[in-house]
Amino acid sequence: MTRRRRRLDYNFLATLTAFGIAMGYLEAVVVVYIRRIIDIVPTPQNLDPQAIAQVPDWLISTEQTREAATIVMLVALALLAGRTRVQKLAVFLFTFGVWDIFYYVSLKALIDWPASLATMDCLFLIPQPWYAPVWVPVVISLGMIAVALGLFAAGSRQV
Repeated sequence: MTRRRRRLDYNFLATLTAFGIAMGYLEAVVVVYIRRIIDIVPTPQNLDPQAIAQVPDWLISTEQTREAATIVMLVALALLAGRTRVQKLAVFLFTFGVWDIFYYVSLKALIDWPASLATMDCLFLIPQPWYAPVWVPVVISLGMIAVALGLFAAGSRQV
């Protein structure tokens, strides 16, 4: 059996990156609209439990379904784009990481929020609100991208 070394498919990674950036931007736009609807404009410095407590229950449940839909979209992309289980996992991790980073980049560009990486945010509402400074999801996302690139690279060395 001959082993040949293949390179990472940079076109594939560029396409996943474009999808993740577009998804992050779209989610940021939705969040800008939601913040306007509930009249928290200008955006509070920190989206902490006190800020989230002011959000109507109907909007919290709507947001939970939007978050679930986002994860379903990422899983569907991974199932469609990946060939092996490892590649499907890599697609999910990579796109999730790009999406989450560009969500914050887009919010910064659109409404100049967050003020810094130390700004508190409500990261997810499923199953209940998760709060952390913005740097936490950014670091986790960078880790997800790094793991995904490692998985892609390992897969590209196989026949």
